[in-house]
This record gives sequence, structure tokens and C-alpha cells, in this order.
Amino acid sequence: MKTNYKISAALVAVFGLVVAGFLAFGGDESDTSADGNAAGGTTPVVRDDSHRLGEPGSGEVTFVEFLDFECESCRAAYPTVEQLREDYAGRVTFVARYFPLPGHANAENAAVAVEAAAQQGAFEAMYQRMYETQAEWGEQQVSQADLFRSFAEEMGLDMAAYDAAVADPATLERVLSDRDDGLALGVEGTPTFFLNGERLEVASAQELIKAVDAAVNE
Repeated sequence: MKTNYKISAALVAVFGLVVAGFLAFGGDESDTSADGNAAGGTTPVVRDDSHRLGEPGSGEVTFVEFLDFECESCRAAYPTVEQLREDYAGRVTFVARYFPLPGHANAENAAVAVEAAAQQGAFEAMYQRMYETQAEWGEQQVSQADLFRSFAEEMGLDMAAYDAAVADPATLERVLSDRDDGLALGVEGTPTFFLNGERLEVASAQELIKAVDAAVNE
């Protein structure tokens, strides 16, 4: 059964400009590299503690994004990923993995804030808030940790627990463990997508949609 896509032509066009270059990672790339790939390597694309967005799908299709909350290309892809989640809810498992890039001053801060929120069951809420507010804090060279803390307050999180999590080195280690896995899998920039363990090479939002649809209907 084919899905009735609701993604606008304008969004496809805009995202197409971004995705056309995301495999070359123009502007949003890491200055660190590692050997490895999804097929044949020993590093899993998804771990038991990887963050799932929403409920796991009932099928065997798993969609993974390595992302950087300060990355403008990730922000451009975000509406498409959200639409995919709506269209394939219950059929596809969507996983988000951290890949903060060293060129973004607040990428690690943002990921740590999301991970601290995740410890209180608010991963998805903080994940969404980061993208919704990226224009406000992205590309700033001073720490935005206080702003991120205000997001947690607005969500009604336990602030003592949030502050403790942010200060705990284990929280950053959890973020960097995702990045280490990404590097081992050959990820060099963001966003990088994997579908059923294989890195996707697509040149537009429509190709991304078709790839997921083909996997679901295989």
C-alpha cells in the first residue's frame, strides 16, 4: 500500500538543495575521520540505549539519523523526518543519534541538554525544541547552556536533576559514544541517514521518502 505523502513541493525543493550535498558534507562536516561502515563492520548502527522517536515500529524497518542540533542542514531535514514519522507511525522505528560537529560551538552543549532531558523521559520534547529554536541560538560563539536550561525549566523538568545530569561527565560521554559509533560507521557530517543498517545516498527529499516507502513495502 502506497503512502499518501503530504510533503509540499516547496519543502522538497528546499530540502533537495540541502540533501544534494549532504553526502559531501559541505559546511557541516567533521575534521575527524575513521574507517568502518554499516555492512561488514562491528559497530552497530543502533544500540540498545539509542534514542527512539515515538513508539518502535511493528515491522523490521529502522531509520537512523546521525545529527547535530546546530547543523542548518539537519534543521532543514527536520520537517521531512517529522513527516516520515507521521506517515509511517507504527511501521518504522525512527532513531536519533548524536553527532556534534567540532565546528559548531554549541553542538555538544545542545546534545548534553537533550541527553539530560532524556534522563527524565523528555528526549523528544527537547529534541524538537532545539530545532524549533535553532535560529535563535545557532552559530553563536558563546555558550548557550543557560538558554538550554531555560527550555528544561519551561518543560517542567526537575531542575536539580537536570543540572546534575549536565554536570555529570557521563552525560557528555553518552553523547560522544554516539559520535564515536558514527565515525566508526564512516559518518563524516550531518545529517547522515541509515535505513536498515545501510547508509542512504539520496539527492532529494523525495528520494528519501521513496527509499523508506520501498523498505516498508518490500
